[in-house]
Amino acid sequence: MDKLQLKERENAIIELATVYCREHLDDECAELCTKLVQKLGRKRSCPLQSGRLEIWAAASVYTICSINFLFSKDARLHTTSAEIADYFGASGSTISQKSRTIKDLLKMQDVYDPDFSLKEVADNNPFNRLVMRNGFFFFE
Repeated sequence: MDKLQLKERENAIIELATVYCREHLDDECAELCTKLVQKLGRKRSCPLQSGRLEIWAAASVYTICSINFLFSKDARLHTTSAEIADYFGASGSTISQKSRTIKDLLKMQDVYDPDFSLKEVADNNPFNRLVMRNGFFFFE
């Protein structure tokens, strides 16, 4: 696959993911999905070369939702893995497995990743108040 074809696939995945985010979540989630897919597209052995576009889009949305606690009913923005699966016409287990692949490739944390966190999640991270004094950690 040449670079142009790969860029077209990347753009198609971004479009699918951002449409879901704008319909069900918000623009910030759409931007994070775009950033995630673009980062995957820059990998030396780009994983986006194969597989259904809908699966990659769903896995991107799933990944952003999982690290930002958007599967929690208490979250301001909320969706479920079943809603994502239904929307993209894919199985939940396939999406979850592809999300694991994304997290592994990008060396993302399971719960919090500073590069892909919503502003409100990053601002409320308790570790932001953690400081070290004399070799010991304290919360300010």
